[in-house]
Amino acid sequence: MSDILPLIVAKYNFWLYIILMMIGLYAMIAKNNLMKKLVGMNIFQTAIILFYVSIGYKHGATIPIIQGGHGGHSAHDAVIHAADYINPLPHVLMLTAIVVSVATFGVAMALCVRIYQRYQTLEEDELRMRVSERITHE
Repeated sequence: MSDILPLIVAKYNFWLYIILMMIGLYAMIAKNNLMKKLVGMNIFQTAIILFYVSIGYKHGATIPIIQGGHGGHSAHDAVIHAADYINPLPHVLMLTAIVVSVATFGVAMALCVRIYQRYQTLEEDELRMRVSERITHE
């Protein structure tokens, strides 16, 4: 047990991301209100983005754009010192994911507004009932 505690404390940020993911997943599955589901989806996406950004971080490393950060300029030196650089790919991909997340949230909000204007509710049970009534009347 004493071996596990330092590992848990050292990786506290990953535990925070797991907690955020579970909150978002709970909101998407357990809630009936579409807006609450949408906020849960946004929390889930944010947790995943934070997770990927954090795995792209390397203690003591520098960004690859700085040329004089770790020594010489030859190809051989670049290969040797490649481990001293932070991988920018996860950060770039998550920047794209943030843009997609904001766009998804905006479209989903617009759909929620249209659903509310048409059915006067955002509760799933009531929506199912009203849609089924509408289908049987037609």
